[in-house]
Amino acid sequence: MLTICGTASRRDVLRAGGLAFAGLTLADILRLRAAPPTPAAARPKSVIMIWLRGGASHIDSYDPKPDAPAEVRGEFKPIPTNVPGVRVCEHLPRTASIADKIAILRGVKSVDIGDHTPHYILTGFPDRGKRPVIGSVVSHLRPRTDGLPPYVSLMYKPPGLYDNEGPTYLGPAHRPFAPRAEGLANLTLPKGVTLDTLADRRRLLAGFDDLSRQVDATGGMAGVDEYTRRAAEMIASPKTREAFDVSREPAAAHDRYGKFCQSFLAARRLVEAGVSVVTCKVGDWDTHEKNFVDHKDQLPQLDRGFHALVTDLYDRGLDKDVAVVLWGEFGRAPRISRGDGRDHWPEAGAAVVAGGGFRVGQVVGETDAHGGRAKGTPYTPANVLATLYRHLGIDPAATIPDHARRPMHVLDDRETVRELG
Repeated sequence: MLTICGTASRRDVLRAGGLAFAGLTLADILRLRAAPPTPAAARPKSVIMIWLRGGASHIDSYDPKPDAPAEVRGEFKPIPTNVPGVRVCEHLPRTASIADKIAILRGVKSVDIGDHTPHYILTGFPDRGKRPVIGSVVSHLRPRTDGLPPYVSLMYKPPGLYDNEGPTYLGPAHRPFAPRAEGLANLTLPKGVTLDTLADRRRLLAGFDDLSRQVDATGGMAGVDEYTRRAAEMIASPKTREAFDVSREPAAAHDRYGKFCQSFLAARRLVEAGVSVVTCKVGDWDTHEKNFVDHKDQLPQLDRGFHALVTDLYDRGLDKDVAVVLWGEFGRAPRISRGDGRDHWPEAGAAVVAGGGFRVGQVVGETDAHGGRAKGTPYTPANVLATLYRHLGIDPAATIPDHARRPMHVLDDRETVRELG
């Protein structure tokens, strides 16, 4: 007589005889039931990049200098955060309350690009229009097959988009998808077109075998075909439409983020669905002589939205999988001039990083007494991007052929921000 102990069920026993013919014994079944469950597939990693267009003043936000002369320290007072010894501007009280969930990078050195484009922080290269942006690189190296776009831009309304977020030699297939402001207009089928009709048209396009679709120097026809295919998949995907539909969020969520930072809420929905890279732009920080007036207005709104985003990621268990970086193209001058206020200052700026499984609750880097330059060797946008690429599982040393088929590294300066882990 056979006695069964442990967690094996009667159904297991009844199955045992039949399974034995397939080479499985009752002992095998017991071992299988005792084994830990197979782990679920890991979530894809994502990045949300928030651009403070115009270059916010680091001294009047995340790198205050209260002991400097009045013409340097400015009008705002510092406040303590929940990390001992770390202070931020008085207009960032919510951020101060979650300083243990962020890392503040001080003394980030950029270049004076003058025209306020984000190409350096999006590519890691100071020369505009020469290299693909991070989202396009991820789209090329980590393509999706589920209808979701790998790269979404919430920065601009088309067509004023691709000069700043260009795929360059990766071709048009790797442009960001930009949802139109009027609801989900470009995720909707034209009137009278059904999904079956759309499928027929896709088959018709694929049937033109005699049409050469070789990639030319601009990535032309083949890139357009790939972009069209992806667009068709997105339109046909309920999952994609749901991810973009911010109206599904309760009114309380919209209120928590505030009107100024609604794109942050949209970004959170997209990365939660699995989009790899989402870019946002919030505010206009090219303040000059209106520095304190404009910062006093915009910082509290940014504080509200950023706090909502970071806490949302933690509450939803996304803090290991989603990395967030908040920064401008450069900082602002330490000395306040009579005519120009705080002018452009590429020698030092600040970036705030959250999530990504990074070591947070710290300040990385330090600027001098006036906030003008980093003490020691400064980090650059390339170093921050190298850190984000590593988070995404992409080797910054990987190569991609350019228009002339020359292998181009994802980044030339591939040192990561070591303190982030």
